[in-house]
Amino acid sequence: MDTTTDAAMDAAASRRLGLAATLHCLTGCAIGEVLGMVVGTAAGWSDLATVVLSVALAFFFGYLLTVSPLLRQGLGLRRAARIALAADTASIAVMEVVDNGVMLAVPGAMGAGLANGVFWASLAFSLAVAFAVTWPVNVWLIRRGRGHAVVHGHHGGHGADADAAHVPSPDAVPHHAVPHHAAHDHGGRP
Repeated sequence: MDTTTDAAMDAAASRRLGLAATLHCLTGCAIGEVLGMVVGTAAGWSDLATVVLSVALAFFFGYLLTVSPLLRQGLGLRRAARIALAADTASIAVMEVVDNGVMLAVPGAMGAGLANGVFWASLAFSLAVAFAVTWPVNVWLIRRGRGHAVVHGHHGGHGADADAAHVPSPDAVPHHAVPHHAAHDHGGRP
């Protein structure tokens, strides 16, 4: 294959991995966001208190969805937590800023109440917008060997032995772009 074809394959692979990373992020964020919004709204909390709870729960569940499989594969809690922090922090942060910004911007969304369709429609819309903004961020991070690229081998279904050899530690991730195939062919290092 020529360099142009390799670059196109790497770009397509980065977009696919970015999509998977964003769906993963959306899952954790949606669990935390919905739970936080429901609790805060039902309790009659202020917008600020509700958003703070939602963001805290989104980070908790986002990290939990990354840490749990790593623990099942035999990694220690400290190592799994470091990988989750390196893999998910930027993605969750972007998703939460956008999601909560949209919720706060939609007139009446925060005070609509759980029985009101405006609340649920606004929440669904805010998560969709957050997804659309976060996907290119994840692709950008992955193309630089950051973000979900750090944990990809562990979630990629390549087996525990292969995973340990292919995923660099968070502090060993290169500071330049690592082509997708290079991360698998060379132990995560160019």
